[in-house]
Amino acid sequence: MNVQSEERSKRIWEGAFVLAFAGLITKILSAGYRIPYQNIAGDIGFYIYQQAYPIYGIVLVLSTYGFPVIISKLLAEKLEEHDVASAMKILYITLLTLLGLGIAIFSLLYWGSEIVAGWMGDKELSALIKVISFSFLLMPFISVFRGYFQGHKNMVPTAVSQVTEQSIRVVTILLLSFILLEYGYGVYEAGAGAIFGSITGGFAAISVLLFYLLKRKKTGQKRLFQKASIKTMEIVKILFTQGMTICISALLLILFQLVDSFTVYSLLVSGGMEEEAAKQVKGVYDRGQPLLQLGTVVATSLALSLVPLIASAKARKDMAFIQKKVDLTFRLSVVVGLGAAVGLACVLEPTNIMLFRNDLGTTVLMIIGFSILFTTLSQSITAILQGLGHPFIPAIVVMVGMLLKWLFNLILIPNFGTMGAAIATLVAFGVIAVIHIFILERRLPGVMRKWTFIYHVLFATFAMVFVIFCYSWALHHFFPRAAETRTFASFEALSSVCMGGVIYLYFILRGRVFSEEELSEIPLGSKGTLLVRIFRGGKNT
Repeated sequence: MNVQSEERSKRIWEGAFVLAFAGLITKILSAGYRIPYQNIAGDIGFYIYQQAYPIYGIVLVLSTYGFPVIISKLLAEKLEEHDVASAMKILYITLLTLLGLGIAIFSLLYWGSEIVAGWMGDKELSALIKVISFSFLLMPFISVFRGYFQGHKNMVPTAVSQVTEQSIRVVTILLLSFILLEYGYGVYEAGAGAIFGSITGGFAAISVLLFYLLKRKKTGQKRLFQKASIKTMEIVKILFTQGMTICISALLLILFQLVDSFTVYSLLVSGGMEEEAAKQVKGVYDRGQPLLQLGTVVATSLALSLVPLIASAKARKDMAFIQKKVDLTFRLSVVVGLGAAVGLACVLEPTNIMLFRNDLGTTVLMIIGFSILFTTLSQSITAILQGLGHPFIPAIVVMVGMLLKWLFNLILIPNFGTMGAAIATLVAFGVIAVIHIFILERRLPGVMRKWTFIYHVLFATFAMVFVIFCYSWALHHFFPRAAETRTFASFEALSSVCMGGVIYLYFILRGRVFSEEELSEIPLGSKGTLLVRIFRGGKNT
């Protein structure tokens, strides 16, 4: 029995690693493709795509992080009890329920596309919204298939389907948008072609999952019509309450983008800005989204691996382990978040030119970039609270933050334009992070006692800023003519990031923000010890 338990635990950890790795690749793909897309379609084309994208982002989260997790949880519990009839009922009821939900949302979006586009202030977006609506018809099948495999402790099909879905989607986006623009179609047609990637990606995911499904031996059908111990309404209730709760927490960045889609452009136009100018300004503002997503990739991957660790420790009532893990996660989130936010601000002008061809909106993007610190903290603490069995709290906090973002947009954009929207983003994310910290302290009193590490982190940050600014001044002073080119900006951005990163890491390690034991637990693996010896002059601690 003990051997079986250890084997089951090993499979769970291997599965969690596979999903975390797939999630990391998916996040990088999801953020990275927007840069070449902006280069292909321009700022107005980017504005068009970003207006519609948050709707697809909701579908993606529902079929990746929300419903599959709950379906797999319900399924795993019944399989542990050898209740095959209930397990089969869960699959059929969830599929029928989600199919009903998908058809309802599809109908509202498809036939109400002009109304939704009108709310966004741009009726020409209706075609893109119609294309996105079809994604909701694919969502039930992707969710249930993934939940089925995860419920059987097989994470590989889910991981492969996620990576395949995003890869096919990215290829479709870049290829179709390029071809349509090359053949003389407008930016709205190119945007619809790009959004079509959500359909091709969805079909690719379903194809992969069906392939794995057909490879499995058919079992359990003979018990399909036997009496199940779980009631239909119980399945539906758990699916929507717990599933939607997890979804809302994972939708943090997307919900803020959704608020911007409905407010920024329309408020700019109602404030007197010409429509074409407002589209370009919103497109420039939207450059901040991939930067923000890429900046929180580390926090997201950390969060994905954190939930099962803390949940397992809670099950065995190991509070010492939980406190140790929470303390380490908090310090790591501050180090990564602050370093990424400030480091990006220091190199944002050359980075803006390198990625998007010019330096438009650099100040606005800088303000958005500072949000990385708060999003990193929020996502890590959300994972901690979910692992502790409090999934509803982060969802409520996210909804409060979304309402604050909406309110601040309405107040600030008429007076400050996209600068106001950026400030609204920063303040709302900041409020979410502060509330999360406060709640975590209440749930685990005294868990974040070691605030003295902040001094070492701030010193490392100042050192990084000083070195980057000196390096940038020297480059522009000695190579003034070359400084005007995109190639030079690319060299400056990349070399500054490398130099600043080394300096920051050096002072973090010299300041002993993390012990050698803790570094071995961070995703640096065994290399953590080597880094310590290099930066601390070969001394063991």
